[in-house]
Amino acid sequence: MSPEPIHSPHAPAAIGPYSQAVRAGDTVFLSGQIPLDPNSGLLVDGDITEQARRAFANLRAVCEAAGGSLDDVVRVGLYLTDLGQFAAVNAVMEGVFDAPYPARSTVEVSALPRGAQFEVDAVMVLR
Repeated sequence: MSPEPIHSPHAPAAIGPYSQAVRAGDTVFLSGQIPLDPNSGLLVDGDITEQARRAFANLRAVCEAAGGSLDDVVRVGLYLTDLGQFAAVNAVMEGVFDAPYPARSTVEVSALPRGAQFEVDAVMVLR
């Protein structure tokens, strides 16, 4: 079975040599989503909460293009430029996912593409 690239017109186009996601069997590996507006390609205005909401919305669009939903996500990786914003991102994530929550790692990074404060990637298993 060959890996299948996934693309959603409702999420920002890749800004490098990668796919928005790749499906391999029942597993979908979702590339990192930063808070870019899918229509303009520009970083959304606002604080970490607004940026996290947009990035998760972009992730949702790619999940749907792959035939799944955020309910099928089994692991997320969160990347923040300021770990002091962890509680705000947690609050957004609680509004995006239902229990039982996916496995997660959270990492503070020195910088993200386009000056974003937040990025999320994920692994989804289609049932």
